[in-house]
Amino acid sequence: MGSPRWSSSRALADLNAAYRNFFASVTGKRKGPKAAPPRFRSRKDRRQAIRFTANARFAITAGGKLRLPKIGDVEVRWSRDLPAAPSSVTVIMDAAGRYFASFVVDTGTGPLPEVGAEVGIDLGLTHFAVLSDGRKVANPRFLRRTERKLRKAQKALSRKARGSSNRARARVKVARIHARVADTRRDWLHKESTAIIGETQAVYVEDLCVAGLGRTRLAKSVHDAGWSAFIAMLEYKARKHGRTFARVGRFEPTSQVCSACGIKDGPKPLSLRAWTCAACGTVHDRDVNAARNILALGRRERLNACGGTVRPGLALAGPGETGTRRGAA
Repeated sequence: MGSPRWSSSRALADLNAAYRNFFASVTGKRKGPKAAPPRFRSRKDRRQAIRFTANARFAITAGGKLRLPKIGDVEVRWSRDLPAAPSSVTVIMDAAGRYFASFVVDTGTGPLPEVGAEVGIDLGLTHFAVLSDGRKVANPRFLRRTERKLRKAQKALSRKARGSSNRARARVKVARIHARVADTRRDWLHKESTAIIGETQAVYVEDLCVAGLGRTRLAKSVHDAGWSAFIAMLEYKARKHGRTFARVGRFEPTSQVCSACGIKDGPKPLSLRAWTCAACGTVHDRDVNAARNILALGRRERLNACGGTVRPGLALAGPGETGTRRGAA
């Protein structure tokens, strides 16, 4: 069975979009992180995907099956009902050999009812998130809890002969463990981010450089926490439900400033988890104090001028103001 004509044209359209994003990023027209040029897929990448648009004439049968051109009816284990007629579907096979159908539908989700609470969030490794109201979210450490089983499966994979069917089965076993860890982490992040967006009207987080932290000795713990995915979920859910989301600069001394009096007390080692302000005598939990400072900084940026002109315009100096003499060099 040959490749359908529309699948090749769809691949060329994706390639064209990738080159447009790359050149727009190089010239500075595209905001956000720099986009890399498209590259050939690695032979070690086991993932495969094909997209069916409306022109491909896919359909959902009355019995709940997915009818695909040149394939036929495929049984689907639905995770939820579709809110509207899909415009396209992408069939994906991951590294663990599992197949997924991802539909594109138009939803009319409106904003949530307004609430008065605002929250600042300090992300960490001891606690995944510390909120400005004092709540602490424990770090589940999904990969660390599965390391023993994963180590055993990887040792079994390394003992299998290359190219053998035993090695292929061992590879799938390792991929399934990784997939289970990723699925569990993603589900937990969705639940936590949805709860925060539902309870608060404005969310402020620190703009962490996760890519830089991923090159340190804490790389495994940083990637296991999933900070980037969590912040991305908060951002798009806030935009979807009419909430306010903002990032605070990563160079702000949130751990050094007293959230009660505003005095900067100086840098502190990571081993110091609680400290007393020398100016006002307030005893601070390090992470809660940082979260409160993030909340204050986020409010300041949001309420300050709201995009208007902050500085007054230029004007002539008054008669009583100091200045240079006329004709002075």
